[in-house]
Amino acid sequence: MTTSPAPAAIEVRGLRKSFGEHVVLDGIDFDVPAGSVYALLGPNGAGKTTTVHVLSTLLRADGGDIRVAGHSVATEAGEVRRAIGVTGQFSAVDKFLTGRENLALVADLRHLGRAGRRRTEDLLEQFELVEAADRLVSTYSGGMQRRLDLAMTLIGEPRIIFLDEPTAGLDPRSRRTMWQVVRGLVSAGVTIFLTTQYLEEADELADRIAVLDGGRLVAQGTASELKRLVPGGHVTLQFADTAALDDAARAFAPAERDDEALTLQIAGGDVRSLREILDRLDRDGIDVAGLAVHTPDLDDVFLALTGHHEPAETTTR
Repeated sequence: MTTSPAPAAIEVRGLRKSFGEHVVLDGIDFDVPAGSVYALLGPNGAGKTTTVHVLSTLLRADGGDIRVAGHSVATEAGEVRRAIGVTGQFSAVDKFLTGRENLALVADLRHLGRAGRRRTEDLLEQFELVEAADRLVSTYSGGMQRRLDLAMTLIGEPRIIFLDEPTAGLDPRSRRTMWQVVRGLVSAGVTIFLTTQYLEEADELADRIAVLDGGRLVAQGTASELKRLVPGGHVTLQFADTAALDDAARAFAPAERDDEALTLQIAGGDVRSLREILDRLDRDGIDVAGLAVHTPDLDDVFLALTGHHEPAETTTR
């Protein structure tokens, strides 16, 4: 006896949204499996935040069938809101309250009673905020404020969480701490819908990635699948002197040379091409001071698909 697969946590068909004459989302389709991380990338103005606002019932779509946690965002908004949590681009914490007071306030708004107080203490411990719990949030670092913001989102134990650029402005250490938190949530079965301006973040966290540009999804897939969309790669050879660089440039012509850096960039980045390069260097007796292999990464994918170097977005549209 076979069992049918569990429904997707998020199902989107034909999502359309315009602001006046400006079309932001032009009929996009995607599914987000339960218990996974789905990352949405896009350049400035691509509509990432607008997508989050529609899926979380903060904006009404102009068209399409959108279901979150099995409920229609158009006709069952209350049920959707009870199933989700949202952490936006900008921290929602009250800096004139303590960390514990912020959490307790959200618990009271959700009418959690004693369970809310227990949940508050559990979250303070989970997010390593116990020692700072009774300090004003205005004294917290940026990373601590973002952790508290996410903890507030988790008070109601949502099954689906929307994280809209959750690590924007954080230092690398705080960003990696947030990554650990996200991985822990997913291991507990929570579904994460993530927008980010950091390609490394999507590569580290996402099970599936979608690239939004010009109101349409121009690509979807795993990080590995997207990287395969971009051909080639290159090997960079570093030399100790100009004579060795000259010898290598003749051996591997045409190749891109940098006389100031004493480097030669040769097309190819797979195992076969690297072996051929090393064999040729050995055969011609050319000494190399250093070698680096570059294979296509998400930055290359993003540039190839959108013509933009990075998906930085600071506006709601």
